[in-house]
Amino acid sequence: MQWYLPGHGRSDANLLRVNVLPIAKYPRLRIIWPPMSKRSFAIALFPVLALPWSLFAQAPSLTVQVDHPTAKVSPTLYGLMTEEINFSYDGGLYAELVRDRTIGQDWQALAHWTMVARGNSVVDISADAQTGPSAALPRSLKVRVTTATDAAPAGVQNDGYWGFPVQPQTAYSGSFYAKTDSAGVPVTVSLVNDETGATAASATVTGLTGDWKQYTFALKTAQVPVTANNHLILTIPRPATVWFGLVSLFPPTYHDRPYGNRIDIMEKLAAMHPKFLRLPGGNYLEGDHISERFEWKKTIGPLVDRPTHPSPWHYRSSDGMGLLEFLEWCEDLKIEPVLAVYAGYSMMQEHVEPGSALEPYIQDALDEIEYATGDANTKWGAERAKDGHPAPFPLHYVEIGNEDWFDRSGSYDGRYAQYYKAIKQRYPDLQLIATAPIKSIKPDVLDEHFYMAAEQSFADSNHYDKTDRNGPKIFVGEWATREGEPTPNLQAALADSAWMTGMERDSDIIVMASYAPLFVNVNPGGMQWETDLIGYDTLTSYGSPSYWAQVLFATHLGTEVVASTLANTGPRVYTSTTRDEKRRKLFVKVVNASSDAAPLNIVLDGIPSVAREAKLITLSGKTPNATNSITNPDEVVPVEHHIQVAGPKFEHSFAPYSVNVLELSY
Repeated sequence: MQWYLPGHGRSDANLLRVNVLPIAKYPRLRIIWPPMSKRSFAIALFPVLALPWSLFAQAPSLTVQVDHPTAKVSPTLYGLMTEEINFSYDGGLYAELVRDRTIGQDWQALAHWTMVARGNSVVDISADAQTGPSAALPRSLKVRVTTATDAAPAGVQNDGYWGFPVQPQTAYSGSFYAKTDSAGVPVTVSLVNDETGATAASATVTGLTGDWKQYTFALKTAQVPVTANNHLILTIPRPATVWFGLVSLFPPTYHDRPYGNRIDIMEKLAAMHPKFLRLPGGNYLEGDHISERFEWKKTIGPLVDRPTHPSPWHYRSSDGMGLLEFLEWCEDLKIEPVLAVYAGYSMMQEHVEPGSALEPYIQDALDEIEYATGDANTKWGAERAKDGHPAPFPLHYVEIGNEDWFDRSGSYDGRYAQYYKAIKQRYPDLQLIATAPIKSIKPDVLDEHFYMAAEQSFADSNHYDKTDRNGPKIFVGEWATREGEPTPNLQAALADSAWMTGMERDSDIIVMASYAPLFVNVNPGGMQWETDLIGYDTLTSYGSPSYWAQVLFATHLGTEVVASTLANTGPRVYTSTTRDEKRRKLFVKVVNASSDAAPLNIVLDGIPSVAREAKLITLSGKTPNATNSITNPDEVVPVEHHIQVAGPKFEHSFAPYSVNVLELSY
């Protein structure tokens, strides 16, 4: 029979091997627990015999061989994965405030547009399928006013993405395409409070004609209350029919990009210190059907020439976040794209057979790479320059498809090989990522996905310790501990951190990793998938506990993994240690997922001394269910301390339910 000392792990050092004797024969045999002192554990055959504690247990310890690097840390280890889900782009990062700014084809085409009639004015609105501002957008919003005056105008209003955010002293830039049967009719655009009817800002557009034309306007708020309970109104003061298309309104954007991204969300992404962005997304790349895939050529150029398309998550994408906008997103964060190209499979089991049928799709991928990387003398590099970005973008990784293990036809092996040969012939230095195991050819990198419960993440934290180093490199392109809704709780963050210690230890084989999904709109109806890293509503955003764990790990990452041994701890303690030899920094990450404090004797071998003051950053909470929310965004956030270190050998106790980064200088 075997017993392990409680709280000290299942190691041989803590194993008590006891010969079990028949109780009837030895009725006075007793095992006394807890020990009578911290240094004694007694097995009693009266009289009691006390044996030294050191015979049965050793103190919990972490021994780090600082001068013994075991692997290089991948410089691109932590990054971002994104796709259109949970209103991630429209209604999320992409800062457009008008919902359904183009008029769709189904019965819900006017779901977010309603008529406005002041006083005795009369108006009706409809979706006009016969006229639109462009060939790509053949439909428009027809507003027919039959009775109206300056004092009682009529028109149409948009309810936005769960309202319009209004901030004081803020400039909003807007535009619309329009034509009219009554030349010279003015259109007044206003931001109006839902509850009070107060106008926060307004502007009047004049000069409408019988031809389609874009009109721009600016709305500037005064000292108004901060609120999301607003709508946008377009009114006409006299009888007329006006057709509207591509009605748009943007708040200030990150880096002041026209038609750009939300500032608060981009700032949170920048704080993660990512190295790459996997774009344009997973399922969003494929679409449910081949006709609904991300066709990048339809997402470039003026917005009026982008036809929009259905997303797999049952709402229509505006395609305002097109290929160039994705690349500029990378540019703004000073990171590189990981470009995923469509590879002939869509999620409703539609696929293109390898061979001649696949060639047009391969050419499309080659054109896409040229658009991103070609100089202005190339066909598609010239198109990018015409779109406003003459300089090429850096690109080192191209992913062929997404989650092609779902393709039941078995065609991916042939499809990947055909893409691989064509892309390598033209771009031999690109690293090509496979999304399922390949037999016919060795991929440069294999993309693997993991969505786990917390217990799985804890148990599998050493998943890549024994991976074949002669196989392809690994991209953990989607992964998450799925506990908490709409965003992860502390238990998920602890499990995520345990998993990340494993990825860091094995970052010689793992070249990149990205949590997914990245975003969720927490308004009612905004979520299709729970557990998501960053939550937001119309006004504000917050980082989940798992977000802060990502920030901690990515911000404190050395250049080399060093040898370390964790001994005699409980089963819920996980560590990874990296060093930055040039900066003479050591980063010791300790995850304590248990309900008890975890004391550790830390031994730094291979260095003569260590700076007496160290930085300790701790992410913790009182219970595993602790979490952040839109109303309580700072319940679980990192706290930074400075602690005194006695020397290369010292002791520190790590709090229950905590993720810790210990930064030491040597």
